[in-house]
Amino acid sequence: MYKDKTIQCKDCGTDFVFTAGEQEFYAEKGFQNEPIRCKECRDKRKANRNNNAGPKKSFSRQR
Repeated sequence: MYKDKTIQCKDCGTDFVFTAGEQEFYAEKGFQNEPIRCKECRDKRKANRNNNAGPKKSFSRQR
């Protein structure tokens, strides 16, 4: 039913394969859009998002 697709990454321009298994997973989860970034670029974006959140604030407990 699904066939492997080659997609060009939006960020780095390299080609990556959107496998039939990944397509099936996306369909099961109800995702409408295909990925636009390769795994490496997705991981970089996720790391940047987590690093830019800054340190978490801690509050001392008052009694």
